[in-house]
Amino acid sequence: MKRPTLVSQGTLNRILQAAEQAWHQKDFQQNIELLERASRLDPANTGILFQLGRMQGLRFDYAAAERCFERAIRLSPRKTEAMSMAGAHSRDFRNPELGERYLKNAADQPDATPEMLADLAELCERQRRLSEAGQLIERALKLNPDSPLARLGRARLERQAKRLDAAEQLLRSFPANTQRQVLVRAKYELGGILDRQGRYDEAMAMFLEAKALLRTDAAPFANGLQTIHARLSHLAKSFDPQIFQRWLADGQHFQPPQRLALLGGHPRSGTTLLEQVLDSHPDIISAEETEIFLDETYIPLSRKLPPNSLMVPVLDAASTDELRKARATYFRSMELSLGQPIAGRLLIDKNPSFTFLVPALVRIFPEIKLLIALRDPRDVILSCFMQPFFVIAQTNSAYLTLGGAAEEYAAVMGVWLAIKPLLQNHWLEVRYEDMVADLETVSRRTLDFLDMPWNARVLGFDEHARQKNVRSPTYADVTQPVYKSAMGRWRHYQKYLEPHQATLEPLVKAFGYE
Repeated sequence: MKRPTLVSQGTLNRILQAAEQAWHQKDFQQNIELLERASRLDPANTGILFQLGRMQGLRFDYAAAERCFERAIRLSPRKTEAMSMAGAHSRDFRNPELGERYLKNAADQPDATPEMLADLAELCERQRRLSEAGQLIERALKLNPDSPLARLGRARLERQAKRLDAAEQLLRSFPANTQRQVLVRAKYELGGILDRQGRYDEAMAMFLEAKALLRTDAAPFANGLQTIHARLSHLAKSFDPQIFQRWLADGQHFQPPQRLALLGGHPRSGTTLLEQVLDSHPDIISAEETEIFLDETYIPLSRKLPPNSLMVPVLDAASTDELRKARATYFRSMELSLGQPIAGRLLIDKNPSFTFLVPALVRIFPEIKLLIALRDPRDVILSCFMQPFFVIAQTNSAYLTLGGAAEEYAAVMGVWLAIKPLLQNHWLEVRYEDMVADLETVSRRTLDFLDMPWNARVLGFDEHARQKNVRSPTYADVTQPVYKSAMGRWRHYQKYLEPHQATLEPLVKAFGYE
């Protein structure tokens, strides 16, 4: 029998609305406290429990997340569905074991659906357990041979087995009334297969079909994207060299110095490859694209100032004590995220999306070293355009068109071009093309910049990557030795890039890719 709520529905809705507002403001502790209050007032509400568990997991408190999920499952009349939901939420955590356990529990139930089996298969696939993934997909297709999600899983496995014709046949048979998100994924997958076969016009047509399905949700993000680009342009033009010199000199207040490097640049510039190479070194530990610096370190500094305050004034107003607190919070949260102590190792924060935050990184960590991955800008924007995504967000809305991707690249890398002359010897640019041509030479130069001794283990990065849970979309690529097929890929699509030459040409020249 369902227990009654202890509060009126109106009051409960107000608490949940306040929790949502706290989430959007990135005040995560307030969000959790409000959800905990809502759960106490309506203890049988499984929706609140799942929401609270997800939030706890995203804050790296996996034990608390599991307690919420377990309670939600006990209360739910549809237990298999609840197990699957717990698994889906847990996949967002940096703890894949929890998600796999719930998805396995759901898959073992007699009423498991093909979609539940396909979800578990995808998790196994990402962990390179392809045989197990194949068995799950076979089970799913026996339950429903027409399951779109299971057919998509089968197509991915066929592609990884290099049976491209079989994968293409599967992907072309999706009915038009397939759930839109699955249909988008199928079109991206087919576009990638056509590209591998050298059928470039057909591939571009398929990518454009995927974008057209996504574009219906993009309107709310258009103005926000323009605002972001305008702010980045202002940031690039407003750097005061004297402010930066003062920030760098402030490093004397933060002792002992931390061993920290940012691996930035722009998405699809080779950051995942370089991260896996460096992470293979026994005295280095890398964190892959967390939001910790933004959420736990920079944003709290901005809360005392009016909303939408510009970055430089926010940073310049920070006191030494506030900066010390921000530094301590960053490393404490990083260790929670990594699930282990850093223990004196050099921490590589790999996050190409944070290149625009270099001023904040320098202010809070004056001792930081900056690794900036470079790749031919034309290859970068093409890769961003072709990279599959299935839910529109603010940043990826730029990748709905090649023109949008070019403008996003120009905005982000324009900040880097403006700031690097002010940073003395704190940075090193690493070209993807150089890594592909001579990995050892680039690795030695990079380790020397980081004040790290040479270790030949970095050349076996692909074996190292096979032992890890790689979150990047290129998880399958970095488990292979270095290959050259991604270099100069833009030439196959040159006619589609021509209309955006005016945006790209200055960046191609600035980074030496004429």
